[in-house]
Amino acid sequence: MAEYRIDAQLQDRFGRVAVIYGGNSAERSVSLKSGAEVLKALQSAGVNAFGLDLCGDGENLVDGLSPVQQLMDADFDRAFLILHGRGGEDGTLQGLLEIMGKPYTGSGVMASSLGMDKVKCKQIWQGAGMPTPAYELLTAGSDFSAVAERLSFPVIVKPAHEGSSIGMSKVTDITGLETAYAEAAKYDRAVLAEQWIEGPEFTVTVINGEALPVIRLETPNDFYDFEAKYQSDDTQYHFDNELSNAEVAELQALAVNAFNMVGCKDWGRVDVMQLPGVGFQLLEVNTLPGMTDHSLVPMAGRKAGISFEELVVKILRGTL
Repeated sequence: MAEYRIDAQLQDRFGRVAVIYGGNSAERSVSLKSGAEVLKALQSAGVNAFGLDLCGDGENLVDGLSPVQQLMDADFDRAFLILHGRGGEDGTLQGLLEIMGKPYTGSGVMASSLGMDKVKCKQIWQGAGMPTPAYELLTAGSDFSAVAERLSFPVIVKPAHEGSSIGMSKVTDITGLETAYAEAAKYDRAVLAEQWIEGPEFTVTVINGEALPVIRLETPNDFYDFEAKYQSDDTQYHFDNELSNAEVAELQALAVNAFNMVGCKDWGRVDVMQLPGVGFQLLEVNTLPGMTDHSLVPMAGRKAGISFEELVVKILRGTL
């Protein structure tokens, strides 16, 4: 692809751009990689951008400053948000930037919060009659036998507010269900058990209301977990997705509708599985997807003929 550069007029309109990444969630390591890639691409495209590693407490605290003070001290006109996980993807950072009057990329406060909450997101889809696997909320006092009877094994157990498949486990018996709940509860007070679906998994990137080419995911792991997403070289990504043209159109329309139903804007990714004999099932929406060298959004962009530089500028345009 030819080198992508913005003109002086657009550079002036963007002004000084803060690429906000890092944070102190369980996804910090991924956010650091995503932020570095986004910053490099924006600067290569001619955007006056700088990185801001936003940290809150503990060993990652930057110069003893709170995130609020870091933002107040920073000189920027708009923000490119690539801070994955809690504090950056759940509406918290978006709300602070709203108060400051600073435009930012991606979904707003409400949609970010809903996208981060797997249970609330599923409830919205269910209320709209959209397909999503059955689930149960788990607590320490749950009757795990009754949950297993209603959902049937296997099930997948997830923290409700984590991304990157952190804290997720596939479960095949009661003992495993109790163990998986305890593991997920380390990350979140809200834990759900979801019906396990056997079938091909797909992901659809949505940019400015349009779906990019569908990617079919294939991993030797039980599911598309943290290792498969960011570390494994065995994960395969197929654009030859084994779907008919009609199925591709149906899947892309479902993804865009699911994205819009939650109130998302600008960009994101919707994950879907296909249950044989039933059809597509919505898994979750990701309002701040990864942008690392293993990430799906830039991969879909390249397939559509969009370079990484053009992709991040497209996303940044949403702040104007």
